Amino acid sequence: MNNNYFKEIHIKNTKLILKKGDITKEKVDVIVNAANTGLRGGGGVDGAIHRAGGPKIMEECRRIITKIGHLPTGKVVATTAGNLYAKWVFHTPGPIYKDGNSGEEKLLESCYLESLKLALEKGAKTIAFPSISTGVYGYPVKDASKIALKSVINFIKTNHGIKEVRFILFDEYTFNTYLKTLTDFLKDQT
Repeated sequence: MNNNYFKEIHIKNTKLILKKGDITKEKVDVIVNAANTGLRGGGGVDGAIHRAGGPKIMEECRRIITKIGHLPTGKVVATTAGNLYAKWVFHTPGPIYKDGNSGEEKLLESCYLESLKLALEKGAKTIAFPSISTGVYGYPVKDASKIALKSVINFIKTNHGIKEVRFILFDEYTFNTYLKTLTDFLKDQT
């Protein structure tokens, strides 16, 4: 692994890792999927997770949608991980970015917090997140990274049980943006 694309820090008893890579290759308890509200699979990370995980994930998604109709933005449901190296996939629809003043920040924060809460409920120790909503949903990576990291770090500081949180970032730009946000956040804490 190229160490230029890996950063690890410790917050209380939890490792926080930034890594450029493919989330479908992660060996963790939970892989978080940036889903759509219909849990239909799609492009980007959602499509990659469904392709790598196989049809069992989609079968469970269909059963869930049959029961609930749609999954509201910012909420989360769990399915099997199929062929992935995980116990569960958590599906959470992120907000479609409009103008930054339409409630997107709270909805994006909810994606991370609801996923972490469900991980604790299920007894998960390790969780991997993509950069939710920054692909086809158009959320600016710089703004999204601030919300993601602040939400996760504050959760780690006040909750116990999760040993490792990974942000698996698809490309160099996203990794570097998250790294700068994390560096700035840590400077502000001192």
